[in-house]
Amino acid sequence: MFYRQKYFQKLRRLTEMYRREYLAKQKSKTAGIPKTDVYRKQPPPGSYLCTMSYFRNLLELLKIEQDADRNAYEELTKGISVQNKRAEGVCWYPIAIRDTVPGRGDYLTIELERTTHQEIIHQLRSGVPAKLFSNHNPEQDFIEGVIGWQSGDRMKLSTQEEELPDWSRDGKLGVELLFDDNSYTEMKRAIQLADSISEKKSEGKLIRILTGTEYPGFSKSEITYANNLLNEVQQIAVQKILDADELAIVHGPPGTGKTTVLVQAIKALLNNSDQQILVTAPSNAAVDLLTEKIADEGIEVVRIGNPVRVSEKMQQYTLDQKLVNHAMYKEIRKMRKQAIEYRDMAQKYKRNFGKAEREQRKALFDLAKTILNDAYKSEQYIHNDVLDKAKVITSTLVGANHSTIQDRVFHTVITDEAAQALEPAAWIPILKAKKIVIAGDHQQLPPVVKSEEKAGEGLFVTLMEKLVNLHPQAVIMLEEQYRMNENIMHFPSREFYNNKLKAHPSVARQLLFPDDHPFVMVDTAGCGFEEKDEAASRSNPEEADLLIRHLAGTIERYFQYNPSGEFPSVAIISPYKLQVEFLRQQMNHTPMMKVHGSKISINTIDSFQGQERDIVYISMVRSNSDGKIGFLSELRRMNVAMTRAAKKLVIIGDGVTLGQFPFYEDMISYTQQIDGWQSGWEVMT
Repeated sequence: MFYRQKYFQKLRRLTEMYRREYLAKQKSKTAGIPKTDVYRKQPPPGSYLCTMSYFRNLLELLKIEQDADRNAYEELTKGISVQNKRAEGVCWYPIAIRDTVPGRGDYLTIELERTTHQEIIHQLRSGVPAKLFSNHNPEQDFIEGVIGWQSGDRMKLSTQEEELPDWSRDGKLGVELLFDDNSYTEMKRAIQLADSISEKKSEGKLIRILTGTEYPGFSKSEITYANNLLNEVQQIAVQKILDADELAIVHGPPGTGKTTVLVQAIKALLNNSDQQILVTAPSNAAVDLLTEKIADEGIEVVRIGNPVRVSEKMQQYTLDQKLVNHAMYKEIRKMRKQAIEYRDMAQKYKRNFGKAEREQRKALFDLAKTILNDAYKSEQYIHNDVLDKAKVITSTLVGANHSTIQDRVFHTVITDEAAQALEPAAWIPILKAKKIVIAGDHQQLPPVVKSEEKAGEGLFVTLMEKLVNLHPQAVIMLEEQYRMNENIMHFPSREFYNNKLKAHPSVARQLLFPDDHPFVMVDTAGCGFEEKDEAASRSNPEEADLLIRHLAGTIERYFQYNPSGEFPSVAIISPYKLQVEFLRQQMNHTPMMKVHGSKISINTIDSFQGQERDIVYISMVRSNSDGKIGFLSELRRMNVAMTRAAKKLVIIGDGVTLGQFPFYEDMISYTQQIDGWQSGWEVMT
């Protein structure tokens, strides 16, 4: 909260200075024009920066973030063993080479398989740079490439090598993540391009609106939207998207049906125009969800890049799969097979051969290359054919500049989960749009910023949050939620949403079992629990034990009322990774919990954004005499944690430590008002 307040204070100071600069510049252009018309050319009240300064500032922040990210990567990987890299999820080792095929041009694509330690969660994904290395001599024996495809324990590494090196046959092979400069290059390019066209009268209008020197416009759409499946505010949101000339913002608090609104808006936009729509989001998971929802409506959609959940259903929407299914693809396969045969024939020649053999070898290589180039051109034709027929194209923010759609312009671009998007990345799809629809919830977690000491200077505040403050007339907030019991909802609604949230009757009074308390605060003050600080994280083992005991009691009472009921879905959340580990250990030592482990998820708060569970337990960890709560002071993180629960929310923490902060003092008072406060001593005895 401090960073955001500091940031907006700085912007307010800068606003007047840059606004005066802008108006002085406009004054010379508007001599003799009526004042009413001049006024329309002025920046909106509260505009942030003139475009030149805006993008210069953004570039500086991006450079700081890139340096911090690179330093963090080097610190994680430099001088540590391959086993430690594997444990950190930046390396597969050992691996086996399963196949090699010619890629674009005459370069190799290598298919690799992780042969052991498949249970380790990793960061190797499609589109990121990586290197194949030999652990016999990893500093010298390696080749670099880009992961073109990754599924389960297999991947394809696209290289710029014409053949495998000799050391690749000696075993002890691995593949390691490299620092991803590509994403930063794309973000930098987008910022520079936005800056260069911002002053152009027509092309730059959307940019000037987003940076605060013009207002967004609204025109009554030819279509009056009505859909009985949506509530009144959701219908208004779709209509606002249709009416917007340049910008519409959908603020979707937890459980309010934001994704449903976007999908219905896409249908309505397509009914109103034959032009393609680009749909983006910061994460692969969010893009996958949107792709599925759009496809379920019978809309022709193409997913650029590889989805995280590689299910059969998702694969059919990817560009790669549509390429394989295309009628012309069999011919491309034949061409590549023929090229491989010619290249294999050329490679059979020994090192010592005469002029005739040398010429024959060169001719075979040239022929293979020519065939591969023809195959590549045919593949490009199929790509364009598939993309031209699509009504909607989906991608991540950085993926919006993928080579296959790099030159495409869209009438409308939709960015979901925009409040989690690093602003420089958000500009990549914007530059392809005539109209932008931004959706998300700026009261939930912001994007991950590596340069945290600079967060208050910009990147910690997203473009969506700026625009909500800058253009409130473009914002529609969804107010009816379909997830939480009203007692769980009321407190976050009061603290974050100006008491505007209301619970739909279908969920308002839902309970885990009759007479249950849906929102409980278990206060451990005076129980003798103390937080422990170690390994750059914190834990509270006694609190973890109390939580598991309380959960066991809740589940026992649930089955007393529902003897044949299905085990409810449970999330156990903590802001600290070390506490998460303690909770997992405790779970494994609790027989009833262990049996139903598949229904119980234990993780940090950040990993649960966008999800929901019947029951949510939150272990707050902090318990100290100094009244320090660390990043629990980032209240948006707490908003995420609390709003995951549908039927029961239990928060376990030290009321004395937490209660020194107004938000948590209010939370404790609220649970007392609804008869949800409970002493930790009651659970212990």
